[in-house]
Amino acid sequence: MSQETILIIDDEKEIRDLIGIYLTNEGYNVLKAADGIDGLEYLEEHTVHLVVLDIMMPRLDGIRACMKIRESRNLPIIMLSAKSQDMDKIMGLTTGADDYVTKPFQPLELVARVKSQLRRYLRLNQLDGNPQINTAQQMDIVSIDDLLINVSTHEVIVEGREIKLTPREFAILELLARNPGHVFSTEKIYERVWNEPFYESENTVMVHIRNLREKLENNPRQPRYIKTVWGVGYKIEP
Repeated sequence: MSQETILIIDDEKEIRDLIGIYLTNEGYNVLKAADGIDGLEYLEEHTVHLVVLDIMMPRLDGIRACMKIRESRNLPIIMLSAKSQDMDKIMGLTTGADDYVTKPFQPLELVARVKSQLRRYLRLNQLDGNPQINTAQQMDIVSIDDLLINVSTHEVIVEGREIKLTPREFAILELLARNPGHVFSTEKIYERVWNEPFYESENTVMVHIRNLREKLENNPRQPRYIKTVWGVGYKIEP
């Protein structure tokens, strides 16, 4: 059984309890908070591996809570919202969320997304502090010009400065950097990173690429690393 801890932040008790039941049945430890302020306090007091975060909440809403979490943590964040418009989704993803689920939702779909996020997050961090890992694995580094990606420690360094990326952003960057010169369409990026079929998800990939450029590039409008191949997709030059 899994022992990862999931923090549910939602002002609706029924939603918190419903999600909690399904995640507990899957073997996860579950923490529940009624708003963003309580949620941030839980994060300070407990080791949390993933956050399910509602957008519309009193005191501190999900957008601002997500921004606060991203100041110091790279754990996966799944946003919940009763809104389904593209701009709401883009806003949530721009602030650092890794996935977005619209209410009402199927609990089993949310559980599947939680599992997918945790698999990637834990894979990227499982090498840390493990004496069984050999030196070659510990030095699993991808280097392109002044860009260094340490896959085993989930660290990204550009021109000597460390860049904080979300798990999704890191996965996209790793995919492109491990295949220099290869052009990936938005569909291929989504299917490889999200591990699910592509369906009207072009904006999701575009938002993550934009966020990556904002963090990596001195001038995001003239990107040095992630290049756009118009009408085809994205690549990193070797």
